[in-house]
Amino acid sequence: MNNLILYVVVAIYAAAVGGLGYLAYSRTKSNKDYLIAGGNNHPVVMALAYGSTFISTSAIVGFGGNAGMFGFSLLWLTVFNIFFGIFIAFVVFGKRTLRVGRNLDSQTFPEFLGRRYDSSFIQRFAAVVIAIGMPLYTAAVMIGAARFLEQTLQIDYSVSVIAFAVIVAGYVMTGGLKGVVYTDALQGSIMFVGMTLLLVMTYNKLGGPLEAHQALTALTAKLPASLAAKGHQGWTSMPAFGSEYWWVVVSTLVMGVGIGVLAQPQLIVRYLTVKNPRDLNRAVVAGGVFILMMTGVAFTVGALTNVFFDQEAGKLSLMASIDPATGQPNVDRIIPLFINTAMPSWFSYLFMLTLLSASMSTLSGQFHVIGTSISHDLFRPGDGSKMGNRLLLNRIGLLVGLLFTVWLSFALPPGIIAAATAIFFGVCAAAFLPAYAGGLFWKRSTRTGAIASMLVGTGTSLFMLLFTYAKGSASLGVAKLLFGKEAVFGFPWTVVDPIVISLPLAALTMVAVSLVTQPVEKTLLERCFSQRDLDRVGVEQA
Repeated sequence: MNNLILYVVVAIYAAAVGGLGYLAYSRTKSNKDYLIAGGNNHPVVMALAYGSTFISTSAIVGFGGNAGMFGFSLLWLTVFNIFFGIFIAFVVFGKRTLRVGRNLDSQTFPEFLGRRYDSSFIQRFAAVVIAIGMPLYTAAVMIGAARFLEQTLQIDYSVSVIAFAVIVAGYVMTGGLKGVVYTDALQGSIMFVGMTLLLVMTYNKLGGPLEAHQALTALTAKLPASLAAKGHQGWTSMPAFGSEYWWVVVSTLVMGVGIGVLAQPQLIVRYLTVKNPRDLNRAVVAGGVFILMMTGVAFTVGALTNVFFDQEAGKLSLMASIDPATGQPNVDRIIPLFINTAMPSWFSYLFMLTLLSASMSTLSGQFHVIGTSISHDLFRPGDGSKMGNRLLLNRIGLLVGLLFTVWLSFALPPGIIAAATAIFFGVCAAAFLPAYAGGLFWKRSTRTGAIASMLVGTGTSLFMLLFTYAKGSASLGVAKLLFGKEAVFGFPWTVVDPIVISLPLAALTMVAVSLVTQPVEKTLLERCFSQRDLDRVGVEQA
């Protein structure tokens, strides 16, 4: 295709994003506008913003590539994402979060936890976990987008990373969460169209759904012995129960993200952007359909890339993805390679916009949360500070997180996208979920119980990442330095995701410590769980 057409399309896209960013900037008049987009967004806009922030190049490129490795077993993650990430998140957690958050006048997730338990330590500890941990996930998203641009447009990887950082930071710094929500809605719409076309064109390329799935099942006969030895049973079957690959799929890819989504700060803050709890009910359908089309398509197409590469080159996707620089397979290359090999050039350019949208929508939400965690929760100026000073501090915090993320984008090893995402989701679940759920649904939960739970969950996760979970310990190198080996214990601990141990321990700690410590003051509980009719009075009067 003529590159002129590509440049025109990208220019139109950039102008649209820039225009929405400016619109958000012109409507950002208060700290509330910057932090929670004013709190009066339409439920469909909220659902698209939530979904496009949730689904990134990590899901499409990273997890899609892992579907090329593990097959349709990753569709269980789609089930978890819709049930926990949309239905339970919106109807159960979201509605209560909106009510309690409004009652406490909290505008960030760390502030929500801090005010619920009347603890500045909890607010600052949560902010530290986010500020240090989220750049790992943010870098994974940036890597996925930059690698796709590198292959599609032959743009240097370094240039791609820096360009993404500058563009996203621009509209988040100026428009705050209003800028994020407005652009996310546009980008979510582009993502939906792009993924729909990808599914249709993939099936068309492989002769139709029935033929494609039958061919994928038949590939089991070509399964390499090295994969079978680790529990692989074909791309249309689950790995053998208890095998290495079973633990990877179930504990890391499915549970780590499928449950960890409930404790994601950049998603939780979205609940506070609608007028009332009924709007969250209205957002369920739009959010569920969006997640189905994003993850369902990515995991289906990822698995089916094996059929294409087998028919075209006599190779499985894993072998087709060998990185020339390292000589090793890199699952993060599978989806970009498939798009650029199997699809016409015009679709590669269109899908590039899909991935641009996926990455920018997620990055904007991540940078916004990193920035506000540093500025609003760690180093918050007094309530009497001028609006300009508070927004300036928010933007400085975002810049700090941005620089850390860019550094990680160059420092992290290849094939890290899905693993880095799952690690951060799992750490968030262990650190925050028991305290968050207890604060919403259990009046007997205490400040001491929440602190103990957060420390145990975070500490256990870090210990396993450093010393037992091979994907983390091998990359970090601490176990190798201290004990002369990449992981202290052998199988299955090398493949058991930290969330399997850290989340139950954190939850038990929350309950046990709360039961033996002094309850939260009754006046605070009455304020938290006040039954003011948010459905009727809305944001301005609630």
